[in-house]
Amino acid sequence: MNTKLHGVCVILATPFDAERRIDEKSLRSLVNFEIQAGVHGITILGVLGEVLRLSDEERREVTRIVIEEVRHRVPVVSGTGATGTDLAVKYSREAEDLGADALMIAPPRLSKQNDDALVKYYGDVAREVNIPIVVQDEPVTYPVYMSPKLIARFGEIEGIEYLKLEDPPTPMKISQIRTLMGDRLGIFGGMGGMYTFEELSRGAVGVMTGFAYPEVLVAICEAYSKGKRDAARDLFYRALPLIRYEAQPSISVAIRKELFKRRGVISQTTMREPATQLDSASLSELEEITSKVEIATLVEQSKELITSSHL
Repeated sequence: MNTKLHGVCVILATPFDAERRIDEKSLRSLVNFEIQAGVHGITILGVLGEVLRLSDEERREVTRIVIEEVRHRVPVVSGTGATGTDLAVKYSREAEDLGADALMIAPPRLSKQNDDALVKYYGDVAREVNIPIVVQDEPVTYPVYMSPKLIARFGEIEGIEYLKLEDPPTPMKISQIRTLMGDRLGIFGGMGGMYTFEELSRGAVGVMTGFAYPEVLVAICEAYSKGKRDAARDLFYRALPLIRYEAQPSISVAIRKELFKRRGVISQTTMREPATQLDSASLSELEEITSKVEIATLVEQSKELITSSHL
């Protein structure tokens, strides 16, 4: 297990055409856009990827297309969580066979909290694969509470190397986990990047989320990793109004697809039903925010900061 994940492991959206079929051309375009933006990894089949609305065949199709298009330029993390152990093992083995570098595994829904059952679930899946596992702690979509003590138990399982943390307050929880287990697990933030700077300050190794301007998140992580904490903080604060607006529950996917289309990356903003569409007021608010944060200037300055951080 030599794959090392860090920085921005962006959660990839799944583009659909007007008939709600997977848009392969836009998916390949999105992969190259993210890599050109400097992301350190690509995560597929997450909540942003509308994974819960994809068939098993479509999951394989997305995995195949993305891995083929990435061409080993960055690690690919595939979401393989499921409602039961056998299905999670199936998805995980398929992703590994297709060439995924790591797996992001959400917990199964339980009728009641059962920490021992969760430890067994992750342990059983980990024994069946040979690539690193990212435990997904996202209690909104997957209503399971993972305490710091439970997460420390996951860290004892061979093969579990990372945690994607989306249980606020995330900065505080990072500190609690670190107190229990040091840096045994690499912790990634999420939640649209709303707490990225604070998470990095508490010891996160990066952020695993979607954002239509990945150059900004890359610059924040690159600057922070090179000791340019003030530059990372200032850029984060400037981008925060748009990060906050994009991360709204229920419409975050719609906002990101709208912005990706505006940036010429995908051809349609189509989502799988049921889905909440953006109303005219939301589109006006989006125009206002991107104007006020001077997004074009922010992107260019982010690119310059990335370049300087590489020196």
